[in-house]
Parts: sequence; structure tokens; C-alpha cells
Amino acid sequence: MRTVLTIVVAAAGARTLLAQPEARLSPAARASAYETLNNAITYLRAQQDNATGGWGVHPDGVTFPAITGLALDGMLQHPAIDASDPDVAAGLKFLLSFRQPDGGIYDRVLPSYNTAIAISALARAGTPEAKDAIPPAQQFLIGLQWSEDSLSEEVSEELGVGRVDRDHPFYGGVGYGSHGRPDLSNLSFMLQALHDSGYEAESPPFQRAIEFLERVQMDDRVNDMPYAAGMRDGGFIYATGPEADQASEGQSQAGTYEESLDDGTVVSRLRSYGSMTYAGFKSYIYAELPRNDVRVQAARDWIARNYTLEENPGLGDAGYYYYLVMLGRALDAWDEPTIESASSTGGEPVEHRWAEDLVTTLAELQQPDGSFEIKHDRWLENDPVLVTAYGVLALQAALDNN
Repeated sequence: MRTVLTIVVAAAGARTLLAQPEARLSPAARASAYETLNNAITYLRAQQDNATGGWGVHPDGVTFPAITGLALDGMLQHPAIDASDPDVAAGLKFLLSFRQPDGGIYDRVLPSYNTAIAISALARAGTPEAKDAIPPAQQFLIGLQWSEDSLSEEVSEELGVGRVDRDHPFYGGVGYGSHGRPDLSNLSFMLQALHDSGYEAESPPFQRAIEFLERVQMDDRVNDMPYAAGMRDGGFIYATGPEADQASEGQSQAGTYEESLDDGTVVSRLRSYGSMTYAGFKSYIYAELPRNDVRVQAARDWIARNYTLEENPGLGDAGYYYYLVMLGRALDAWDEPTIESASSTGGEPVEHRWAEDLVTTLAELQQPDGSFEIKHDRWLENDPVLVTAYGVLALQAALDNN
């Protein structure tokens, strides 16, 4: 399974881009993006397991089909690759081998995470087999959302989801199934999967998701949870609580900070951070909230204040490549070529061409073999296959190939 991919950016295409002032990428940046992308895909092809067609295969333990799904999703967004590609076809066969009787696509653990990412990849593929697998996988995934319509009590207990009403802090969220509570990351992957597979924004899963999104946005104009009182930050945290019996305490992977109030009182605040804020912002866009909605604008203002590609704001290098994917997908969905941020010297706002910044950053991080530099070991980002798959997805967002 070794196919070398070459693509040439046509001069005519470059002239067309040059004639459009709102294009995301200059011809030079677009050429750099494809060079980086092609090298990364060549690396992924070299890491594919010849025996099974999958990536991240663990014959003696649990395999995460999501790793294969991420690789396929990125590859299938390339204009020169489709489901007839031998490596893609083998990967799709491997992915579909994890279909379960309940409709999910997973191997014993992390059912929502694996199924959501698998749906996105299958939606890109568009083969008859992929199309057949999507509806039951969608329904399984929706059943894992905390609501009055969650899966049956027996199944819910096994998969870590509960039936709750709209007033419950967990309502509308989705979790890994191992912590007894939902989180924004899994919800974001679910909404990405439903968006990619054609689910309507007016549908109940999206509308329920908005309830959870509000409860993890650190802004008391939209969030009435106690941990958001007095906050006008606009950014997002991870969850409404770390465990089932701490549903209303809030949880941020970026920890807390101390704030002094006008009366001299010092309070501890949950810190919003980059990857979750872009995930929340993207989710609002997919739910088709108006661009001038206070929830959308609050998140957009946080992004403007904290724009950077040097780190995952609030977490440093932890979850860095995941952050780049969330940034790229969110700003792709927002569909503006620039982001303005405040000047560090107090002068005029600085205008950033985010897609070019993303391409430049990933080109600098690429290693000679096509993989990307390891920045941190948290959340499995010491795995070069995973971070390279993330890098491919981020580049595709910059290129608008999705």
C-alpha cells in the first residue's frame, strides 16, 4: 500500500486566485499547502497497516477506529483522491469492520468518539457500503446525547449516558462513556459528524446541543451556571462538571485563575482555552445561529483577543494539533479570510490571514519523512500518525477542500 501522490497547482488556477482579493491563500501559499499536504499523506500511506488496511492497529488490544477515520477524512478531501484509491479502499474496509449491532462503529470503548469520526470519513467516501453504514451510526450517536430521548436505561448505563430533562446541566452533551458526564470535545465531534453527513441544523440533536454549549461558554449573558457568574469572557471550557456527582461545578482542562473584584474580593475562575473555544464557536456556526447572535459574537471576540498559532491558548503545547484542527475548521466555517486581533503595543488592530498562518506553521513543523514535529504527549499527541492526520485535516480546512 505505497502510492506516491503528486499534484501540480496549475498556473491558470493560480491566476484565478490572484484575481480574487478575498482568496484565503496566495498562489505561493497554496503551492506550499499542497506540498506540505502531499508529503503528509505520503507519510500516512507509509504507516498504513498492510495486513488490515487500518492505522493505529493494535491486534492484542483495543483499536481506535477513529485513527483510521481521521486519516481517511483528510485524504478524501484531497482533490486527487477518492474512494477508489487502493489505500483508501483498504482503510474503509477496515473501518467498516468495526460496525456493531447497535449501529455504532467502535471497538469496545469510546463509542461516541470513534463513531463520530467514522461517520465523517464515511460521508466523504460516498460508497454504497459507506452510505449504508451512516444512518444507523447517526442514530446510535444521537442516542448517546444526554436528553429525554437518550438510549434505553439498560444501554445508557453501559455506555455512560443518562436520560435527563432540559434543566439538567448535562442536557445536550455527549461524552466518552467512561466519566459519567458529557464534554464539549465529544459533542463537537458529534456535530461535525452530523454536519458532514447532511443532518439539518434545525434537527433536535443540534438544538439540544445549543443548551450544553451555552453552559460551557464563560459568559453570564448566556450561561446561568454558578461558575459563569460575573464572567464576560466568551470563551469555552471543557464540561459542566468533572463527574456525574459534580454536574454543576464546571471543568476546564486549563485550570483556574484568580480575579480581584472591585470590592477587593478575590475569586477563582475557570479558564477558557483555545481548542474548546474554537470547538464551541464552530458548533454554533453548524447550528446556524445568526452571525450577530450574542453567543457567536462573544466567542468571536475571544478568538480575536487570543488569536495565535504558537500554542493552544491556555494549554501551551498540550493538545496543540487538535487545536489547529479546531481553529481551521471553525474559521473555515466562519468563511472570512482574515481575523483582526488587538495590537500588543496598543496600536491599531492587527489583521491576520489565518489560512496562510496555518499553512506556514504546519510547513515549518513538518519533518523530512512528512510527519509533524511532536510537541507534547498529552491526549496521545506523541503519536506521529495521529498528529499527522490532524495536520492533514487542518491543511484541508485552510485549502477549503472539504
